[in-house]
Amino acid sequence: GDIAIATTWERKVKDGISAAEVEQILKGVAVERNMRDVGTLPLSKELEARSGKKEKLLTVYSFCSPDTARKMVDFSPHMAAYLPCRVSMVEKEDGLWLYTLNMDMMVKMGRKLPSPLKEEAMAVRNTIWEMMERGSKGEF
Repeated sequence: GDIAIATTWERKVKDGISAAEVEQILKGVAVERNMRDVGTLPLSKELEARSGKKEKLLTVYSFCSPDTARKMVDFSPHMAAYLPCRVSMVEKEDGLWLYTLNMDMMVKMGRKLPSPLKEEAMAVRNTIWEMMERGSKGEF
């Protein structure tokens, strides 16, 4: 099947919630949970600028906990490929959707994370989960 389906979380954004509201919620949760907003990649706007044609929304938001990121990479250099944490907003025929990597794989699978790294990684996982939940429901 599709490996991307098996390794990601998705949430449909409740009808009536705008992309701007979702973005505000994602960034608000990051501030509340002490994660850094390290960039926004407005891919659909870039494509529109290139072609002059309207595109369905596609925006990638990047967040990071620098201390936890450093510790994860020290634990396993391959973890650098997963940095920073990303949440993508995708417009489909039936509305807006949010996608991110399934963070449970990072925390619960593979080589056992030592404490306190495991707890720090779980806090990052919980923050991304909260972004997905609140963003999809419009909960400020």
